[in-house]
Amino acid sequence: MTKSEKKLWEYLKGKPLGFKFRRQHPINTYILDFYCHKKRLSIELDGEYHDSLEQTEKDFDRTKYLNGIGVQELRFKNSEVLKNIETVISSIEEELRKGSIYA
Repeated sequence: MTKSEKKLWEYLKGKPLGFKFRRQHPINTYILDFYCHKKRLSIELDGEYHDSLEQTEKDFDRTKYLNGIGVQELRFKNSEVLKNIETVISSIEEELRKGSIYA
């Protein structure tokens, strides 16, 4: 795991708001960094190579596929996790609360 993945996993493995996450979860030909099956939520952490045009197009196709099968995807840059984990956690918790008793 990258430094940012380790940092975020420390939060996610504690079952935020009671939701379990899996690491490196396969769906079709994709490997999701983190996945909550109950909420159908994928969390992806992007390094600098995601800034290239080719990778941006692949990421777009991946997101489109996941959305098409009912999986919501949140994307964060590694630097966001390392520099401002509180904002990342807030965004994740907001998504977990949608449509739940926690709303």
